[in-house]
Amino acid sequence: MQIAVSGGKGGTGKSTVAVNLAIALAKDFRLVLADLDVEAPNDHLLLGVEPANERPVNQFMPRFDYSRCTRCRKCADACEEHAIVTLRDGTPFLMPNLCSGCRACEIVCPVPGAIQEAFKVIGHTYVTETPYGFTLVTGKLKEGEERSMPLVVEAKKLARSVPHELLLIDTAAGTGNTVSKAIEGSELLIAVTEPTPLGIHDTELILRLGRLMEIPTWVVINRADLGERERVYELAEEHGAEVVAEIPYSENIVRSYVEGKPAVLWDAPEAGIFRELAGKVVGFLGGGE
Repeated sequence: MQIAVSGGKGGTGKSTVAVNLAIALAKDFRLVLADLDVEAPNDHLLLGVEPANERPVNQFMPRFDYSRCTRCRKCADACEEHAIVTLRDGTPFLMPNLCSGCRACEIVCPVPGAIQEAFKVIGHTYVTETPYGFTLVTGKLKEGEERSMPLVVEAKKLARSVPHELLLIDTAAGTGNTVSKAIEGSELLIAVTEPTPLGIHDTELILRLGRLMEIPTWVVINRADLGERERVYELAEEHGAEVVAEIPYSENIVRSYVEGKPAVLWDAPEAGIFRELAGKVVGFLGGGE
């Protein structure tokens, strides 16, 4: 089974919800938490753990054998990213930062061996056993790299390979292709929002995405006492979603960030909110073993 925590706008608290939910759900399921916000992963910080078992993630890049190349320009014509440029005589050159690793150039090249395989490291994945009874899989994009999709795909594949009953995915902000890829295959989408103008705007976007992908969607309102929470309820109703939890602005949660100890472990009212949300998830999924 798979559920996803997303949020549209950045900074709404989706990682906070994902981490605390993971701890609570680990009592009912053999759980894997996948941090697929590869440009800024922070679940390990909230859990107070150091990422372990680093693995590089490689991306294909063409390498030209000019002794075999016929200067036909087919590779450049096939490159939708315009990563291959040619001289007047047709000699191809690669602009590495534009290459997406799609292999179209290799496929259309009429001369075997004229384009050879080369690779570059675009990021790393990590598999960390947490002290809370579940495994954390993290994807982290290398600084300066612009294409996060291959790393999201690889990190999600790795997370699915770790034995589990429930895969909990923490996505990046926004509603772009990396978010939709992370959400893909989920039985439930939990959209974390805040009742601010930007939060409400992006809530509508993530609700539209959930509806488009035909995934049942719940809404969690974070910092619910600081804005127009009624508008969030209206949006949820318009898109067939359900508001399942409200989290007030809390100094305890801020302190949990600083101390690296998730709020669900605290003797505080906020812990009960996360436990209650976990109970609803268990009920939705039909219970654990």
